[in-house]
Amino acid sequence: MALFYAPDITNNWELPEEEAAHCLRVLRLGVGSELDITDGKGCFYKAVISSIAGKHCYVEAKETINRSKGWQGHLHIAIAPTKNMDRIEWMVEKAVEIGVDEITFLSCRFSERKVIKTDRVERIVVSAMKQSLKPFKTVVNEMVDIKKFVAAERSGDKFIAHCYDSERLLLKDTIAVGNDATILIGPEGDFSPEEVQMALSGGYRPVSLGNSRLRTETAGLVACHTFILKNEI
Repeated sequence: MALFYAPDITNNWELPEEEAAHCLRVLRLGVGSELDITDGKGCFYKAVISSIAGKHCYVEAKETINRSKGWQGHLHIAIAPTKNMDRIEWMVEKAVEIGVDEITFLSCRFSERKVIKTDRVERIVVSAMKQSLKPFKTVVNEMVDIKKFVAAERSGDKFIAHCYDSERLLLKDTIAVGNDATILIGPEGDFSPEEVQMALSGGYRPVSLGNSRLRTETAGLVACHTFILKNEI
């Protein structure tokens, strides 16, 4: 059964326009058809279509199911987007499927992309959330300069994954179970030395994701998967 996303479903029990179009025009469901709905805030609803008025699709909830997100702690991945947008969009999709609470896009000295359209990323997040049956929608933030991001207060542990030849612990050995974590992932050209030092001065700990040299989007997924494996419940 298809899963529909309706963040404000309890306000009027109506599917959002895009979800209603998919329900009525693509799937051709009608009054009495059963639906699964998520609000992206931890609740799933077993519902039926109660009425249809033009493009509007109204539903009636038959059962409410509260679900936990499936892991401990809040994972925030802050990553410099790749020049090829397809690669970072693929990373976002897979990260949501694996599990991530929040994603921020970083503008760094060696970034090849300085602008990103978060509305398109939001659609990818919603699609991946529904496909993987996640009860919570990942928060997507606008691009921000790394200096501003590092200067902001963050709860929990803070890590920077860089490739410079200096002392770094493996992320898998550093993550504390149950703690919030913010992980910085740099662009293809890595963070600049100044950016690394700035992060270290801001309380970020240097970590390695393993022996292989990874592309940006791969590094983002490895960091994400490492955290989830340690914190799954």
